[in-house]
Amino acid sequence: MSETTPQDRNIGATVASSLNQNASLQNIFGSPIETQGKTIIPVAQVAMGLGGGYGRGKKLAEETDNAQGEGAGAGGGLYTIPRGVFEITAKRTRFVPMYSPGHFLLGTAVGLLLGWWLARRKE
Repeated sequence: MSETTPQDRNIGATVASSLNQNASLQNIFGSPIETQGKTIIPVAQVAMGLGGGYGRGKKLAEETDNAQGEGAGAGGGLYTIPRGVFEITAKRTRFVPMYSPGHFLLGTAVGLLLGWWLARRKE
């Protein structure tokens, strides 16, 4: 079992800290916008991934006989997808999606028709 060094823990803490700053509520929801008696809050979906590893062992035989291999690394990624806005008024609160299902269905129908037309043309 391998032990982690203070430097290894520092790398992981740096990556986690950086991603934590980017995944803040401010970045996910955005700043509220007040206009015409309404408060608008943008909403986004956030996906985050982390990974890391540590290796140990001898280097290739072509190198020196007493050389030992060792390595460590960590990384992560974050991305957001806009989903819509919350619209808050004195009377009600509602969610307005960025993309309506109608657009998706229309795109699917156009794609199917185009595929059908191209397949018939090939015959």
